[in-house]
Amino acid sequence: MGQKDTSVTILGQATKLPQSPEEAVLERVPNPHPDAQYLARFTAPEFTSLCPVTGQPDFAQLVIDYVPREWLVESKSLKLYLGSFRNHGAFHEDCTIAIAKRLVSLLDPHWLRIGGYWYPRGGMPIDVFWQTGPVPAGLWVPDQGVPPYRGRG
Repeated sequence: MGQKDTSVTILGQATKLPQSPEEAVLERVPNPHPDAQYLARFTAPEFTSLCPVTGQPDFAQLVIDYVPREWLVESKSLKLYLGSFRNHGAFHEDCTIAIAKRLVSLLDPHWLRIGGYWYPRGGMPIDVFWQTGPVPAGLWVPDQGVPPYRGRG
């Protein structure tokens, strides 16, 4: 994947929250260190979407780890993209995997993993994990730092 589209349109401007993930613009910028294998992490502790059946809000903490190749995700566009799920109806698994796949499509990273730690509704938390393949050799990958759900215990 060659470095061609390096312009960003969202950074440095007042921007409204997109109404849907399909409408959201996710942007990338060149990786200033494509020769280094390193992990970049984004944590979204207040992710929200809607239950596609009841329309009730669902809440999660998302942790996205990736090893960039030529591109980095532009963080403001990522925040707006994640925020666009606020009015989007989808199951936990769909939201988590759709976010990961869109990032992989945009960035073509060496490696990406996502952890979706969903808060309980109906008494049951659902955690969703996905990665593109084995962890690259020699890469330090810290724990995602999200404890398992313990209820009131």
